[in-house]
Amino acid sequence: MDTQGVRWTADQVLALAPDDASRKAGSKLGTAGPWSGTGSGGEGAVWGLCRGSGSKPYRTVVDTTGPAYACSCPSRKFPCKHALGLLLLRAGDTEAFPAGADVPDWAETWLAGRRERAAAARTRGTEGTGPAATADPEAARRRAERRSARITSGAEELEQRLADLLRGGLASAEGAGYGLWEETAARMVDAQAPGLAGRVRELGAIPGSGPGWPVRLLEECALTHLLDRAWLSVDRLPGPLAATVRTRVGLTAPADGPSVRDRWLVLAQYDTGDGKLTTRRIWLHGRDTGRTALLLSFGAVGRAPQVALPVGVVVDAALTLHAGAGALRAELGEQFAAPSPLEAPPRGGTVGDALTAYGLALREDPWLDSWPVTLSDVVPIPTEQGWQLADASPGPGAAPGEAVPLSGAALGRPGLWRLVALSGGGPVTVFGECGHRGFTPLAAWSADAPGETVPLH
Repeated sequence: MDTQGVRWTADQVLALAPDDASRKAGSKLGTAGPWSGTGSGGEGAVWGLCRGSGSKPYRTVVDTTGPAYACSCPSRKFPCKHALGLLLLRAGDTEAFPAGADVPDWAETWLAGRRERAAAARTRGTEGTGPAATADPEAARRRAERRSARITSGAEELEQRLADLLRGGLASAEGAGYGLWEETAARMVDAQAPGLAGRVRELGAIPGSGPGWPVRLLEECALTHLLDRAWLSVDRLPGPLAATVRTRVGLTAPADGPSVRDRWLVLAQYDTGDGKLTTRRIWLHGRDTGRTALLLSFGAVGRAPQVALPVGVVVDAALTLHAGAGALRAELGEQFAAPSPLEAPPRGGTVGDALTAYGLALREDPWLDSWPVTLSDVVPIPTEQGWQLADASPGPGAAPGEAVPLSGAALGRPGLWRLVALSGGGPVTVFGECGHRGFTPLAAWSADAPGETVPLH
């Protein structure tokens, strides 16, 4: 470890790549050949000059405390291939980055600007002079009322659609095709209720999807009906549940909760997309508070979200929590030091503990698909129906513990085989999302290397 804290591994660097093309291009630049003038500073800075096709080399600098990136290349991706190559070179060649080197002027200018902006943001937060403080509250209230009225109209229309479906019988849904559902979803988008639109699209994908689809359709219709009725009565609901309902229909809950400073373990990071938007999920676990938090960031099609943290490190930072049941979602605030190495995974429990945690979370949020949990001392076991994670037997002749099946999404990923190889038939610690579709493993640790996080997504 150098004066900047943890030196990221190649896997951690590649996990920051916005797409596969950047990952491949960055890997080609992870050698000393194209680089000159590399160095690192004590405040989390890494810099270097990368030879390109032009007469002047590209100036690349990374602030690992963010992380944040700057490069003179024309790429609009963050991080670009040069930033990835610089970090990959640093991961594999310690001698190329002498600690305490003088920061070049071009890198210092960018770093100083970041420090000034961070100081200004802290001042705005203290004095209440940021954009939120200067906005017209009356205009904001009128906009919120107009959108609320549109969502109410959409919810009432969706209720009529569900009533017509049940009146005609679920069997009619298979012959109606997907077009009618897509039309209804478009109406929910017009009503500014993207959460309802997403649920409608999920309903449209169920008919004819395999054995037992009428039961699944009825279950999802019931949950959608529950969300509709909850929205139509949202003013009479308890505060946390009302915040959850607003979030579920598509209103963004403000990050106005308490600020929690902790040493946050970066457990997992993965992206999902719908063709229009890329959503990045980063799971964190507070070493001191024991709290689990979710960072969400978004990027337009073709552009990765800018928020990224290397998996398997510890970040000393403050998070601001969003409202809503469970209070999982948070916004990343000030970071007080460069990321440091992970010493051990979060403390976990048994499969029974995980199922209980999910059940308790459902009481606060009935539309919850899954809940973040850590399982300790579990073994991946194949069955006729697929794979499952089972509590390790306490000893010879003892009765085995409970087991949870892996979700269908997990069965089709290479991470499953990494988990099986890591276990080798022995117990491991696994972090993932536990829900009604099963358990989706996202990261794992072996007893032999508890400080080494193995990504599974």
